[in-house]
Amino acid sequence: MAAMREPTFLILTALAAGTLHGYGLIQEVSELSRGEVVLGAGTLYGALDRLAEQGLIAVDRDEAVDGRLRRYYRLTDEGAAALATEAERLRRHAAAAVERLRGRSGLAFGGANA
Repeated sequence: MAAMREPTFLILTALAAGTLHGYGLIQEVSELSRGEVVLGAGTLYGALDRLAEQGLIAVDRDEAVDGRLRRYYRLTDEGAAALATEAERLRRHAAAAVERLRGRSGLAFGGANA
């Protein structure tokens, strides 16, 4: 599988904690990325359609709230496996970067696992 784009990774990460509707996903992705990734509705729903076609997420349920339909999404087992694979790939790459940065003289870098 090819490397995931950051928004995809963050959407799947958000859904790993449980089902969410579209606006909840937008908020959660922003929180997970500390505001670095802000998804517009068009971008989000395009990504959700693509992820559903790939079998990584599924519609969990539709719910009417204040007269509006709210669709909730969930991570599938295939999506969880893809997320775990990508998380491990990113962890390996980050560990290699930290190791190389530690070897640079004059660079004070502790990293999260120092």
